[in-house]
Amino acid sequence: MRISYQYRLKPNKEQQKNIDNTLDLLRYQYNYQLAQRFDWYEQNRCSLDRCLLICHLPELKDRPNKASQEKSLVQLKKHRPWYKKVHSQVLQSVCDKVDKAFDRWLKGDRNGKKSGRPRF
Repeated sequence: MRISYQYRLKPNKEQQKNIDNTLDLLRYQYNYQLAQRFDWYEQNRCSLDRCLLICHLPELKDRPNKASQEKSLVQLKKHRPWYKKVHSQVLQSVCDKVDKAFDRWLKGDRNGKKSGRPRF
């Protein structure tokens, strides 16, 4: 019994160019959002074993999360008009993937098993 179907796409050259362009834009956005999170992590993590008893603690910056990064997509489309060709739900799914990858690296999944550091 077959439960699922597989379909083979045969796009023409123009469609293939559009698919490649969209995937490139999504990859750039994924890397940018992941870099934002790593920058936040590096700036706000504290090495307690090397801190003096009396020391100046820098002001903590807001953690980039899924909601804040989705909110920034509106400005992204204004400043970079070529992102208007990509559907909003697809760009929001990039935010979701970055959020899951980063949280699984820091916290682990529901069983507590941590994943490796997300890659660019």
